[in-house]
Amino acid sequence: MMPARQPTRDGLASLLKTAKVAVWLPWPLPQGWLVSGFAGAGDERSGARGFAVALSGPNPLGGPADLVIVAEEPGVGLGAGLAGLPGPDPGDGFAAGQPHATVRVGSHDAPLWLVESDGAAVFAGEVAGSWLWVLLWPDTAGVMVLEPLQLRDLRDPEQDLDLPFGALSTRLPA
Repeated sequence: MMPARQPTRDGLASLLKTAKVAVWLPWPLPQGWLVSGFAGAGDERSGARGFAVALSGPNPLGGPADLVIVAEEPGVGLGAGLAGLPGPDPGDGFAAGQPHATVRVGSHDAPLWLVESDGAAVFAGEVAGSWLWVLLWPDTAGVMVLEPLQLRDLRDPEQDLDLPFGALSTRLPA
């Protein structure tokens, strides 16, 4: 895993150069939320095969909250590692029933299933052949996905988003 990058345009640009998977950001951002860092998984030769975008803001149920959105190739393990899971993927029984939440990617809904994790609300699904993880701390912040988040891929050169940056998230690897 690559070390976390500062929540700045330069921090984002340094990882975007090597991103092999989507770099998802909910846009528009939820009210009061700030981008709080970036992290990648991979190496200089193969590029970032996993990518995490961290955000911080108010928990709808009170207090502060953290949100990390991960896109990764199967088997990379960035999302599972951040969720505290033992393996690289969501595990046995994943997607066995109806989805628990959705996100919007372009004009499509992508289903997400709840993944058991201590202290966090963790949802996982698949978009365009890559894992999509939505991790929220504390677990009560999981109510944020009751309404689908609209996700944008920051690799898209057509957009010029004015991202509000905050302090570096403690949820990303040092």
